[in-house]
Amino acid sequence: MLVAPEIETRTEQPYVALRARVPMSGIAAFAVRTGEVFGWLGARGLTPAGPPFLKFNVIDMARELEIDNGVPVAAPVNGDDLVVAGVLPAGRYATVTHTGHPSELVEVTGALLDWAAEQGLTWDMSPSEDGDRWGARLEFYLTDPAEEPDMSKWQTQLAFRLAD
Repeated sequence: MLVAPEIETRTEQPYVALRARVPMSGIAAFAVRTGEVFGWLGARGLTPAGPPFLKFNVIDMARELEIDNGVPVAAPVNGDDLVVAGVLPAGRYATVTHTGHPSELVEVTGALLDWAAEQGLTWDMSPSEDGDRWGARLEFYLTDPAEEPDMSKWQTQLAFRLAD
């Protein structure tokens, strides 16, 4: 990891998202559906309040993951049969911003998890039958692919909520 992680305190943030259960091999196909969330917002006259993200709710690398493909909104809204409405919880987050190809995020994630262990930090995560259930494990996509097609220049911020 070239950039040192930081600990940030964040306020709660409402969002809307598509939610799916996918195997590891299905993450990329689900991640490209962000346009559907933007379309849903636009049809309702709502504007994003921040960059799009993936929120990893439940992780079982061997079976499947429950993921939200979301966009922050300024105020809570109701979901429907397409999107769920939620709130990113307030709290302390370990964050790091990576510049590079999305395929490098697995390595960056591992480095962030290792860094936190070295610091004696505990994640907002608990084991369950379905896998590790996270309070907030996020990847914010800071680069608009329409403006920067070179994936090696994309910026992604990882933000993982710490236990209180």
